[in-house]
Amino acid sequence: MKKIAVCTDSNSGFSPEEAKAAGVYVLPMPFYINNELYFQDIDLTIDDFYQRLSDNEDIKTSMPLTGDLLAFWDKILEEYEELVYIPMSSGLSSSCAAAESFAPEYGGRVHVVDNRRISASLKQSVFDALDLAQQGKTGEEIKAELEAAASDGMIYITMDSLHYLKKGGRLTPAVAAIGTLLNIKPVLLIDGAKLDVYKKVRGKAAAKDVMIQAVKDTIATKFKGLSPEKDLLLYGVYSQYNEEAKEWNARLQQEFPGIPFAHEPLSLSIACHIGPGAVAVVVLKRFGR
Repeated sequence: MKKIAVCTDSNSGFSPEEAKAAGVYVLPMPFYINNELYFQDIDLTIDDFYQRLSDNEDIKTSMPLTGDLLAFWDKILEEYEELVYIPMSSGLSSSCAAAESFAPEYGGRVHVVDNRRISASLKQSVFDALDLAQQGKTGEEIKAELEAAASDGMIYITMDSLHYLKKGGRLTPAVAAIGTLLNIKPVLLIDGAKLDVYKKVRGKAAAKDVMIQAVKDTIATKFKGLSPEKDLLLYGVYSQYNEEAKEWNARLQQEFPGIPFAHEPLSLSIACHIGPGAVAVVVLKRFGR
């Protein structure tokens, strides 16, 4: 049998083609649309998701079904001695805690990692796990090293509309109405544990300025003493890859020319609550630095 499999869920942003090329196993996340169950990358494409979100259909996120998760693990363990499963942050979903509760039934063969990642940061941690597995680390060692780096990343996000925050119950209708009238754009922060408002400004251009400055402040404080060129990673993140996303990526590369840069789509589980037209930036300490 092969030794260790690295697994995640579709909140990591791996397309089926990318996952196959990397040798990663991805559990599709379920969504309920108008009370009908769909699975990302199986019968729900990213384009379909955003179209239906824009059409104001009722979309709800859901944790993986227990039977689907266990069948996913069982199939992988037919070929591997152990698996490392890296789901979305426990601070954003109960799916991680559920997975942790089932892992002991596998007699030490399943290692659930709670390193508080989502979207591009989660995808990067999967690549880090693959590197550790290639170094000969055990599943237990990979879990420990990834969780030790749980606080080594920040995500800043802004959006077009307050409608989806209101719809999800994160804003009252009155606050959303006033915010829309005044063109208020919140900048949200995901530090792993939860999604919070970082700052509120008027206009999306100002929100992008705030995110740029927030990354600079993060580098100067949280990552003080590190070499941006050698020790950090930067991701431009977006809900849809359009002209705005391309301009945002170009600006990030201009503002932070020395930091290794990539771009990724935003996790649909986050996009569900903030809507289309979102842009974000992820700054991470390079694993092992």
